[in-house]
Amino acid sequence: MNPDRLPPEVADLRLRTRRFIRDTVMAHEPAPGQQLPQATREKLQAAAKEAKVFAPHVPREYGGQGLPIEHWSPVFQEAGYSPIGPSVLNCMAPDEGNMHMLNLVATEEQKRRYLAPLAAGEARSCFGMTEPHPGAGSDPAALQTTATRRSGRWIIDGHKRFTSGAVGAAFCIVMAHTEADGDAPAGATMFLVDMESPGVRLGEPIHTMDRSIAGGHPHLYFEGCEVDDDAVLGEVGQGFRYAQVRLGPARLTHCMRWLGLARRSLDIALDRAQERELFGAPMKDLGLAQHLIAESVIDIETSDAIISKTAQLLETDPRSGSAMSSVAKVHCSDAIHRVIDRAVQICGGDGVSDGLPLAQYLNEVRPFRIYDGPNETHKWAIARRASTARRRAVEGGEPRQGHAVVRDGIAH
Repeated sequence: MNPDRLPPEVADLRLRTRRFIRDTVMAHEPAPGQQLPQATREKLQAAAKEAKVFAPHVPREYGGQGLPIEHWSPVFQEAGYSPIGPSVLNCMAPDEGNMHMLNLVATEEQKRRYLAPLAAGEARSCFGMTEPHPGAGSDPAALQTTATRRSGRWIIDGHKRFTSGAVGAAFCIVMAHTEADGDAPAGATMFLVDMESPGVRLGEPIHTMDRSIAGGHPHLYFEGCEVDDDAVLGEVGQGFRYAQVRLGPARLTHCMRWLGLARRSLDIALDRAQERELFGAPMKDLGLAQHLIAESVIDIETSDAIISKTAQLLETDPRSGSAMSSVAKVHCSDAIHRVIDRAVQICGGDGVSDGLPLAQYLNEVRPFRIYDGPNETHKWAIARRASTARRRAVEGGEPRQGHAVVRDGIAH
């Protein structure tokens, strides 16, 4: 993220967000392991609107700042410098991803009913795709939840789990399998379902190590839940295609937010290394501490670069950008965890205590290697794409490795 190369309006929003997070939001951070009270969240969101930093990714017509994806990262990183910053600025998962998809896919009436209150921070949402084994998880094609057409309505039956944000959500975007019907193919279909609808039952909570997502990650049951045709989001049978519209950017915005927290962690470690003396020398001048600091700077800068490349692709070539988001997700989730872990190490005993927030930061970022698809699944997909691309290149006439290639009269 090179601030000198940002358009003036983006650079200005980034600096205003930076000041708002550090001067207003950080003073309200809850103790490690606690969640931000709803009343405090509403108060801070009102302040964010007044400061004109609220909902940076949302179109201006819905009260946001109207940033294109390629410029989200510098602002999202500033928001992520505080673990409650994204929630205050209304750019936290799962709402942020749902807003993005609704803006691209929903009808005007659906936008009025669901996107407008979500963008304004007046409602929260959840996304129902993950299911207990053997249902959809790492393999979305294993979808078990069904939606059956009957007497002009859809009947949804299924069991979701890890439905992030479900407690207190106003609605859920539900992924369900539908059979072929007319021109619509068999496949997955997305439905907008009010959480107060008959047949929707909030299940038992799943207690996880992270605390930053309001509404937790509970089970969610759909038991003969009936909805009308106007609940269909997009086209019937096209749910997996729309999921990529949502999941590609959503993976990347996780990277952006957590990279902001990695920067905060490195700052905490740098302050400690500046203040402490060991063996008669400042810690910052000791080789072992310098190695940890340098490795963290490298992880932050490489993560920033891959986020920027992926964001540009999502803007200009969404298909390639979605594929690259897997690479970004794997790299950043590992790198960010390393940065925070090194900060803990530099801070020693205080790093693993609640005297500093670093241990809680580790708890927040560790699940990211599982959420939005386990890193191992992404690596499998990355390897498959690489093998396919190479096979096509060879079939198209590009020599295999070991064969001289002549370009511009020079043998390579």
